[in-house]
Amino acid sequence: MASSDIQKRLIFFAVFIVLVAAAIILLPSDSTADAYLAERLGVIFSDGKFTLPSGEKLPMMTETTIGLAHNALNILEIALWMALVIGIVRFVLFLVGQTVNRTSTQGEVSSLLKTVFSIVVYIVAFFIIFQSQFPEVQLAPLFTGSTIIGIVVGLALQDTLGNLFSGVALQADQSFQVGDVISVGSIGMGVVEAISWRGVKIRTFQNKLLVISNSVMGKEAIEVSPKNNLNARLVFFTSVYSAAPANIALRVREAVRMSDNVSQKMRPIVRIRNLGTDGIDWEIKYWLDDYSKFNDSDATIRQRIWYVFHRERIDFAFPTRTLHIEQKKGETPQEEIVNTNVEHLNNISIFSPLSDEEIERLANASTSRIYAPGEAIVRMGQEGNAMFVIISGSVKIQIPENDYQKTVGTLAENDFFGEMSLLTGEPRSANVIAVVETEVLRIDKNCLKPIFESNPTLVRDISELVEERRQLLVAKFENEADEQVAMKRGALGSIKKFFGLR
Repeated sequence: MASSDIQKRLIFFAVFIVLVAAAIILLPSDSTADAYLAERLGVIFSDGKFTLPSGEKLPMMTETTIGLAHNALNILEIALWMALVIGIVRFVLFLVGQTVNRTSTQGEVSSLLKTVFSIVVYIVAFFIIFQSQFPEVQLAPLFTGSTIIGIVVGLALQDTLGNLFSGVALQADQSFQVGDVISVGSIGMGVVEAISWRGVKIRTFQNKLLVISNSVMGKEAIEVSPKNNLNARLVFFTSVYSAAPANIALRVREAVRMSDNVSQKMRPIVRIRNLGTDGIDWEIKYWLDDYSKFNDSDATIRQRIWYVFHRERIDFAFPTRTLHIEQKKGETPQEEIVNTNVEHLNNISIFSPLSDEEIERLANASTSRIYAPGEAIVRMGQEGNAMFVIISGSVKIQIPENDYQKTVGTLAENDFFGEMSLLTGEPRSANVIAVVETEVLRIDKNCLKPIFESNPTLVRDISELVEERRQLLVAKFENEADEQVAMKRGALGSIKKFFGLR
């Protein structure tokens, strides 16, 4: 389609140039015209002058007629040359416009710049052609008078000219184009519908047409959201502290990703913005395919969040101190907590020598702790005097190798780790990282010491179980890192020394 249009324009341009050039060539020269006028008026033309056959001076009427004929011929030649210049300039600008439209991502070529360029070329060409046809006319006084007139006109059209030159600057910079969403300072926001020499037309999101002059646009800060760009949006919400953040982030991210107009090229980001006084403040960052529909998209995202919270039995946070009064939720009885801890401790092999009463004492003294995904529970080389039993979740055991952390094993519910630090006070031999949200039961030295003091025979039994576990770990990780995960020999002596037992 574009190629056929260029061909048509080329044929039209060629025919036009040929016709105008032929007309210029066929125009009679000054000498031919003078001879023709002398013959028609019955006078003699010699040495560039017209005289009567009697040698007398020409009558005023005859001189006027000859002058008018000369001027008419010159004006016709000026018109033909200007037509030739206009035709060439318009064809060149057409070709430039076609090239820019094919190679540029901008939607429209700057018609204002083309117009200004054309006017400048036409004025320069006119003065050159005019001076060639009327060399006796002095242009300096004309320019002097034009300057005075220009000052007067410029003052009268100050706003109009300001819009014109601001429009030239805006279109030369091409900061935005038709279809982009822009926000102009405190004036308004909407989709660009048209850009002209006078101003910019914006269709607001209330379906109103906002016209802003170019001079105002040049003074304001303009925020541009290009139509062919992935533009991000932020949506905020809050949740109560009792809800698990990892679960909220996972569920909300999935709901946002599946929403209409949300780009699949960028993964939505759900992150904690702040730990507020009334709850956890969240921020969602997502990218839109069509930014002009961001109001509808934001509304859809908020709706999806509500349904996610409703399904997952999660409450939104709001000011509980002044606006909302709720009954305090009943706490889990201490007896139930102890019974749960007892069940987990009964699954720990190194505590099998303990009696039911001793297990219960240990469960009473232990504490429960929760760790986020990716959070370190213990770090290699740290001094420790506690062990951990996994109540829910899972952890990975890592050791440093060649400038990175190598995972040598994983532990799940009812597994335990850190027993050598608890029993002997040895530094941690590996990093233990929570894979998912993990709850552990922490058993400190102070929890176990009273039990050892009241029943010294337990030390030997537990030390034998620790030795057996050490042998199993050495066999399991012998190709990984024996020195980091294997425990030292002589567990019995180390335990007695660490707890101050004889």
